[in-house]
Amino acid sequence: MRSTKTPRPGEQPLLSSYHSSDDEERGRRTLRGGNRRGSPLPPTSTSSAHTPTYSHFAVPDLTTSRPTLSRRSTNQLRSRSPTSARLEAKRKYTYAAVFLVTSLVSFVVQTELASYIQHDLGWNKAYAMLYLTHGSWVFLWPLQLLFLRLQRREQSWHQFWNNHKQILRKTAQMVERQEVRIPRGMGADRSPWPYLARTTAVVTTALTVAGSSWYVAVSMTTPSDLTAIYNCSAFFAYAFSIPLLKERLRLDKMVAVFVAIIGVLVVAYGGGSSSDEAGQAGPATRFAGNIVIGIGSVLYGLYEVLYKRYACPPDGTSANRSMMFANTFGSLIGVFTVLVLWIPIPVLDVLGWETFEMPTGETASLLFISVFANMVFSGSFLVLISLTSPVLSSVAALLTIFIVAIVDWCLTGQPLEAPAILGGLLIIAAFAMLSWSTWKEMNEEERKGPVDLSSDSGDED
Repeated sequence: MRSTKTPRPGEQPLLSSYHSSDDEERGRRTLRGGNRRGSPLPPTSTSSAHTPTYSHFAVPDLTTSRPTLSRRSTNQLRSRSPTSARLEAKRKYTYAAVFLVTSLVSFVVQTELASYIQHDLGWNKAYAMLYLTHGSWVFLWPLQLLFLRLQRREQSWHQFWNNHKQILRKTAQMVERQEVRIPRGMGADRSPWPYLARTTAVVTTALTVAGSSWYVAVSMTTPSDLTAIYNCSAFFAYAFSIPLLKERLRLDKMVAVFVAIIGVLVVAYGGGSSSDEAGQAGPATRFAGNIVIGIGSVLYGLYEVLYKRYACPPDGTSANRSMMFANTFGSLIGVFTVLVLWIPIPVLDVLGWETFEMPTGETASLLFISVFANMVFSGSFLVLISLTSPVLSSVAALLTIFIVAIVDWCLTGQPLEAPAILGGLLIIAAFAMLSWSTWKEMNEEERKGPVDLSSDSGDED
C-alpha cells in the first residue's frame, strides 16, 4: 500500500535512481510538464494541482504513454513508400489538371474581352491595361483567405488567423532555404519576408518587362511574328530550367518542346497571311518589333523559371501548402505592381505615348470582367507551375492558341484553316508528351528526400 502514496523526502534518491535508469533505456524522454529538457525529474512544487503523484508503478505508464516521435516531427517528415508517393503525385497532378482547365477557360475569356475593348470600343491603353491586370493579383490572397475561412467556420477567428500566419511563415522559410524541414537553431527564427520582398521585386520586374514587350511590339511587327516569337518562351523556359532548376537534358522533353514550337509556327505562318501583314510595317520597323518581342519571350521564360526556383516550396511539399503559397506570392506581385508600377503611367501621359483616360460605361464593365478573368488565369497558372514545372506550364499555355481559334470560329462563323488545325494538333501532341514525362518525374521526386506531412487542412503545423 506504500507505493500508492506520495514519496517522502527520504525516498527521493530511490525515485531519482529509478528515473535515471528508465530514461537511459528510453532515450531520456521528458515527462509531460517536466522542467529543463533532458531532466528526468518532475518540477518540485508544493501545489498538488500541478504536481503529479509518482510511484514505482505510475512512472513506467507515464513514460511509455508518450509517442516515440513528437507531433512536430510527425507532421513534418516521413519516409514515403512507393505506393503513397504515387498517390501524392496523382493528387498533385489532379489539382494541376483542374487549374489547367481553369487557366485555359479564363485566358480565353480575358483574350476575347481585351481584344473587343481595344479594337471595337477603342480603349487602346496598353500599359494601363497591363497595370490593372497585374495589379488585380493583389486580391488572390484575400479571396483565398475567405475560402479557407469558410471551410473552417468552427474555429475561432483568432485560432484560424494564427494558424494561417504560422503556415505561411513556415512555408516562406521552406521557400528561402529550399528545404522541407527547418531545424531549430539553423535560421528557423529568422524572418523570411525580406527575402520574399527582394524575390518579388525581381520576378515582377521580369514579368512586367515581358508583358510590356507584347504591347510595344503590337504596332511594330505582324501578328504572325508576334504570336510565333512570343510563344517560343516555352523553349527559353526549358533552357533556363537546366542551370537554375538543375533539370536533366531529357530527349522526350526536348522533342515535346520542339514539336510545340513547330505547331506555333504552323499556326502563325501556315495561313498565308504573313505576306499581306508585312506590308503594314516596314522591314526595319518589323525587325525592331521582332527584336522587342524576342526579348519579351526570353524574359517570360526567365520569369517562369525564377518563380519556380525562388518563390515555390521545394519538392516534397504538400499540394495544399504549395497552392496556398502560390496565391500568396501572386498577391505580393500585385502589391508590388500597385505600389511601384504606377509610376510610368503619368510619364507616358506627359510624353504623349499613352494618354491617361478612365474607362466608362460598357468599356469599364467589360474591362472589370477581363481583369477578373486575368486574375483567375494568373492565380491558376502560378499554382500550375508550383505543382508541376515551368516547361509543362508553358506548353500548356500554348493550347490557348488553338482554343482561341476555335472560339473565334464559333463567334464569327469563319471556319478554321488547315494550318490552324494541324498546328493545334501538334501543340496538343507536344503537351501530351510533356505531361507523361512530367508525371514520371513527379513519381520519382515523391519517392526521394523528406516529405512534408503537415496537415493539408492547414489547422496545424
